[in-house]
Amino acid sequence: MEKKNAFFSGFAAIVGRPNVGKSTLMNAMVGEKVAIVSNKPQTTRNRIMGVATDENWQVVFLDTPGLHKPRTRLGEYMVKSVQDAMEGIDLLLVLVDANDIGNQDRAIVEDMASRKIRKILVLNKTDIVDEARLMHAIQSFSDAGYDAIVPISARTGKNMDELKKLIVSYLPEGPKYFPDDMMTDQPERVICAEIIREKALRHLRDEVPHGIGVEMMAINKLSDNMTEIHATIYCERASHKGIIIGKQGAMLRTIGQEARRDIENLLGTHVNLQLWVKIREDWRNRMDDLRTLGYEDK
Repeated sequence: MEKKNAFFSGFAAIVGRPNVGKSTLMNAMVGEKVAIVSNKPQTTRNRIMGVATDENWQVVFLDTPGLHKPRTRLGEYMVKSVQDAMEGIDLLLVLVDANDIGNQDRAIVEDMASRKIRKILVLNKTDIVDEARLMHAIQSFSDAGYDAIVPISARTGKNMDELKKLIVSYLPEGPKYFPDDMMTDQPERVICAEIIREKALRHLRDEVPHGIGVEMMAINKLSDNMTEIHATIYCERASHKGIIIGKQGAMLRTIGQEARRDIENLLGTHVNLQLWVKIREDWRNRMDDLRTLGYEDK
């Protein structure tokens, strides 16, 4: 029987292979954009926390990088951050793309099934899969060893209320870990850097994005209504630098304009955003560069 005035809370990690919609799911649950999204795999590089709070409960979601076979030190860092995120959690959300279920997904589902905690298998992107295929997918996972299987569309909101209710029902009684108005643990400078990287991911060709990193050089609040930001976009090849800048600076200007709008919404001020592009060959394999760009063990 539920205790009077009881409060329920817990940590829920979201895991899955790259590009299945983990960040979109967390943003939808939190109600704000706290993790960047794009159609490129491996968009998320760090563990990102998002907090959803109601009168009687609080869920701390942990969005994680996509599980993959790492080929660089950055990739190794990303996979390790997934493992770290699953330490001490109360609930595990394993996400698969219902429209594109492959051997890697099934291997992840099987591996995560051994975790001795509550587990929900979430079939995402159901807005683009026909009913018969979805039913077959659900049936194929029926003996996977999960507490529940929930089909959703994080993009359209389909079945998201049902998933949230189920998550809340699995929460243990506990404290309110964060204030009501806190939605993420990411500092503003990190969010700003991620916004810039998101815009670059959206506009650049497939061979460029994995080699992009963003370093915030300075954030200066000039007045109540104006913030000046200096940031550097790093790439690994001279040819990539030309693509990022674009003809007569057109690509860099587009990235900057779109990033500035989102950053202004985040900070609540006008923003003067200054972007530079520099080459750092093979930075994803150099620990000093990884630390400089914020990818380091905490």
